[in-house]
Amino acid sequence: MSDFTAQRQNMVDCQVRPSDVTDLRIIDAMLAVPREQFVPDGKRPIAYLDMDIDVAADGQAKRHLIKPVVLAKMIQAAAISETDRVLVVGCATGYSAAVLAHIVAEVFATEPDPALAAAATKNLAALGLANVTITTAAPAEGDRAHGPYDVIVMDGATEIEPDGLYEQLKVGGRLVGVFATSRPPRANLVARSPADFGSRVLFDASAPVLTGLERRPAFTF
Repeated sequence: MSDFTAQRQNMVDCQVRPSDVTDLRIIDAMLAVPREQFVPDGKRPIAYLDMDIDVAADGQAKRHLIKPVVLAKMIQAAAISETDRVLVVGCATGYSAAVLAHIVAEVFATEPDPALAAAATKNLAALGLANVTITTAAPAEGDRAHGPYDVIVMDGATEIEPDGLYEQLKVGGRLVGVFATSRPPRANLVARSPADFGSRVLFDASAPVLTGLERRPAFTF
């Protein structure tokens, strides 16, 4: 067993399973995807720690892989089925999209940084995951061309209501993400009904805010 394989098993056994993630599809996917391949070489030793990892190039705006347990719990809460069309918003180097590619037949993902979008495409191809389509786009824009979606997974936090993403859900569709619209931030699930959108809190969580979903500054006079 390689050192990274042992770390991957430890991540699942000590972070994911103890957090009430019981969906074996998620467990198996996280055991199958080599998270170290999605971080810069110098950060591979910390690839499996319980932390958000900045994967952007030096000098570029920070972009992160969110904590494994937050991702796992959100995917479980979305109750994804194999036939669902899933959109990952802000996929960075593609780790979350790779995990979901082991669970569903078709995944779409957006990333605002063209270099990271290219890296995500390369990483997924290297693993033979041909069922993911990466688009360079701002998180708030989503990917209307391939929608609507059964599930949208926000690979990070939002400080505002992402109304543009809500509109890309099918009726009965679910969006999961970390909402830092109030304190403390919490992972929420938003579901679309024929007439409205309903939201429920899942668990307390923190994650870096996605580009373009920051709280707008308040001006005082």
